[in-house]
Amino acid sequence: MSLPDIKIVNPQTGQPFASTYSGTGAGFGGQMRTWSPSPRTADAALLPGLDLGNARADDLMRNHGIAHGGVQLHIDNIVGHMFRLSAKPKWQRLGISEADARAFAKDVEAAWVEYAEDPVGCYMDAERKRTFTMLIREGVGCHTGRGEIMNIVDWIGDRPDHLLKTAIKVVSPLRVSNPHQLMNNAELRNGVRIDRRGAAISYWVRDTADHNYGMGDGFGSTWKEIPRETGWGRQQFIHVFEPTDDGQTRGVNKFLSVMEQIHMLSKLQNTKLQNAIVNAMYAATIESELGPETAFQVIGLEDGDKKLEDYMTLIADYHKGADIRMNGVKIPHLMPGEHLNLKTSSNADNGFGELEAAILRYIAAGLGTSYEQLSRDYSKVNYSSGRLSMMENWRHFMGKRKVIASRHASMIYAAVLEEMIDRKWVTLPRGATRNFYEGKAAWCNAEWIGSGRIAIDGLKEVKEAVLRIDAGLSTYEKELAIMGEDSQEIFEQQVREIAERKEKGLPPPSWMKTQALAPDQEDASNAAESAAA
Repeated sequence: MSLPDIKIVNPQTGQPFASTYSGTGAGFGGQMRTWSPSPRTADAALLPGLDLGNARADDLMRNHGIAHGGVQLHIDNIVGHMFRLSAKPKWQRLGISEADARAFAKDVEAAWVEYAEDPVGCYMDAERKRTFTMLIREGVGCHTGRGEIMNIVDWIGDRPDHLLKTAIKVVSPLRVSNPHQLMNNAELRNGVRIDRRGAAISYWVRDTADHNYGMGDGFGSTWKEIPRETGWGRQQFIHVFEPTDDGQTRGVNKFLSVMEQIHMLSKLQNTKLQNAIVNAMYAATIESELGPETAFQVIGLEDGDKKLEDYMTLIADYHKGADIRMNGVKIPHLMPGEHLNLKTSSNADNGFGELEAAILRYIAAGLGTSYEQLSRDYSKVNYSSGRLSMMENWRHFMGKRKVIASRHASMIYAAVLEEMIDRKWVTLPRGATRNFYEGKAAWCNAEWIGSGRIAIDGLKEVKEAVLRIDAGLSTYEKELAIMGEDSQEIFEQQVREIAERKEKGLPPPSWMKTQALAPDQEDASNAAESAAA
């Protein structure tokens, strides 16, 4: 017996359906029948709700611990306590020797630290509140919460105590908008004026009000247009974000995809807390077996309120005087017909912990962190799973460091280095075939060293680093950068320490060898040699 040939046909055409992706259909049981999002460009999807989305993200960062902690995780893992410059001019493209390039880089780094990391003067910040590292930390936090970083490269000539005139003015992305609430068009999109290719030409920045901070939003009523760069290529407005689609003009904050879950998590936790408080308020009750008939006799048909009040006063006086204790423990002595009912809390978990953890995992995935880091819950991880989680996070943070923090830092560095060279703070090496403007990218090339990778087991991490160096798979520069250190600073400090120890009659430091750090490899090697003999 042959099986019947069954075909599903389109009821409108009578023809079989064409083979398509299941995701484009109605779904099993029609679950996706009403899900019909329209295709939109990046700007069409983002810009209409940009202000509301950023305002909601700001509210979460101010008032929600998980949201604030997620932003802080990005700041601490991407930037850390200091964002170090490692200048690396492309000497091959500049007509100078490698030795000259290293000498120039060392001179630039010393001048940079003097100006950029001055904790007292804070001359790099136009507001004189932040060092360079603080600017980058704030920028990473702003990018996480608002999707973009915006700065004005200012020129301050009326401060005689300034070492340099270049200063950075932090600009909130909330202040960049169309002047007088103009509608977006082909050349102006949410405060950014663009050319026909989509490149930014200038930015409209709204001023801040000098009054009504307690009543209004702090924004003024005038806008100023800031060009992206000068005629000779000096950047005047810094705008850093990571576009995800063609023609995107503004950045997307990381909270937009998980904002609903964070908001509802707060309500869920508050409701659970209120429930626990109510259940904990009553530890015991005294119940009476006084029946309705007896109650009416006590109260009386007339003047019932007075009778009830007298009865309750009698009970209160009785319990107040019945203070019976044995070895310091109070023993209740009840009136006839009463019994003590101890209340047990009904605040059982009822799956709340699992639900909360599931929501936190969803939020962590949206923010690019692990559940353990976001929730600070490491109770269910071992070394292997913990290290795997940390390594996955490290990839995410290193990508953001390269694309966001390092780009932001390099833009500031290029503006400052230009003035340093112009003021003869640093001098270009002799014989260079290209000046600063001809080889700007080559002169300003640099690496930025931020926080080090977290080591779950410090000894194993050091073994791994030493073995990579010994096998020729890595260098001291790379391994120390992973630890958040500058190899040149470490080497110079080691030279000083060796000289000081020798001067004071101390033995030289014993450098650990790979075999000493990895005894298992040494034992295996010895066993192999013995077997061969």
